[in-house]
Amino acid sequence: MKKNSDDSLLQRGLEQRHITLMSLGAAIGVGLFLGSSSAIKLAGPGILLSYTVGGIIIYLIMRALGEMAVKNPVAGSFSRYARETISPLAGFITGWNYWFLWIATCMAEITAVGIYMQFWYPGTPEWAWALAALILMTLINFLAVKAYGELEFWFSLIKIVTIILMIVIGLGMIIFGIGNGGHALGFSNLYKNGGFFPHGLKGVLLSFQMVMFAYLGVEMLGVTAGEVKNPKKAIRKAIDTVFWRILIFYVFSLTVIMSIYPWDEITARNSPFVLTFEKIGIPGAAGIIQFVVLTAALSSCNSGIFSTGRMLFNLAQQGESPNGFKKTNKGGVPGLAVIVSSAVLLIGVYLNYSLSKHVFSYVTSIATFGAIWTWGTILVTQMVSRHRMSAEEKKMLQYKMPFYPYSSYISLAFLLLVTILLGFSKDTRIALIVGPLWIGLLVIIYYAAGLKNRSYQAASAAEK
Repeated sequence: MKKNSDDSLLQRGLEQRHITLMSLGAAIGVGLFLGSSSAIKLAGPGILLSYTVGGIIIYLIMRALGEMAVKNPVAGSFSRYARETISPLAGFITGWNYWFLWIATCMAEITAVGIYMQFWYPGTPEWAWALAALILMTLINFLAVKAYGELEFWFSLIKIVTIILMIVIGLGMIIFGIGNGGHALGFSNLYKNGGFFPHGLKGVLLSFQMVMFAYLGVEMLGVTAGEVKNPKKAIRKAIDTVFWRILIFYVFSLTVIMSIYPWDEITARNSPFVLTFEKIGIPGAAGIIQFVVLTAALSSCNSGIFSTGRMLFNLAQQGESPNGFKKTNKGGVPGLAVIVSSAVLLIGVYLNYSLSKHVFSYVTSIATFGAIWTWGTILVTQMVSRHRMSAEEKKMLQYKMPFYPYSSYISLAFLLLVTILLGFSKDTRIALIVGPLWIGLLVIIYYAAGLKNRSYQAASAAEK
């Protein structure tokens, strides 16, 4: 697609393979590779139940998004759907909140980069590595969208191949004793050392914050709807595989890890994937896997900057952020939107300098709150949209939410539960302060700046 005279068109340069790998790659970052360590500490092997339950809910949320995205594939999808279905205010809050949650997520990713680099350069300042990662990922985001998609495809493929390799080798060690002198390890580590639920139901419940943070990113395929070729087919295919990808890359991988490596020996600042490959005994494996989890963090940060830039672009199109954000360069990249998002991420670099011990838990919990708001909005928007349809329109839907409306109600109840659980830990309680304050600030800005009238004007102009 060629750029128009007002420089405000994205390019549909993403292929099916790009969007499939990007939606998975965005969700396979530090939440799994590093964050799973703290979740395992809370729930032990019971974390497998947490990931399974959370995965089912995420799949239902993606089906709700898919019902709307297949019907109307546009950039910034759920923000625009909320605007058109609920109100302009809902669209405004959803768009800016999604920008905010990815800012927090990217802060977690660059924080992880600083932690990972200690493997090769112990004692070096973590904030310096965080800054270097931020600069690199910002530059990558200025590539044309097709080049960006190609790079992210390979980033994601590295993560996926590593996890599959770990599962295959790990199962060989567990079942056949390969790499362990022929002595099969079995699955006893899943129920020894305190049992499958060493900290009871409380541990499983408290782990949901990090579990849901790990899943953050799968909804990004809705944001890419404006830049993917044949979006209806691509989005449908990507969503159809979400549940199986969750089962393989989260549940299966952690089952193998905790079968090989006792859960109570996994520390909060070490990746369980690195520890597992060390246990397997492959020469140099620790360094290789450390490199892989490093690329995973960079990949997820890359996706985050992509998402924040596109959301600012969409908000500008709706008249809810500065007009400069809807300008694209020759490669179809909203350059100013990307630069501003990256500039805000410098706060994450500062936090790594001043609060290095707590910054990861703080920013992941804040990001989780933002994700819950986004997912909840998707569910409510889909429910309102379906309610307003005529019987004929409902029959015409090409991709329906399964078990509606019960699946929607159950998913909303689960999200409410996770929100309440954020208040039960001192490390996550900050999310219940920062999150509502941010939403409240957005409401004040919306009315104080007269954006209500501007939103309607932009929408009318777009229809014409």
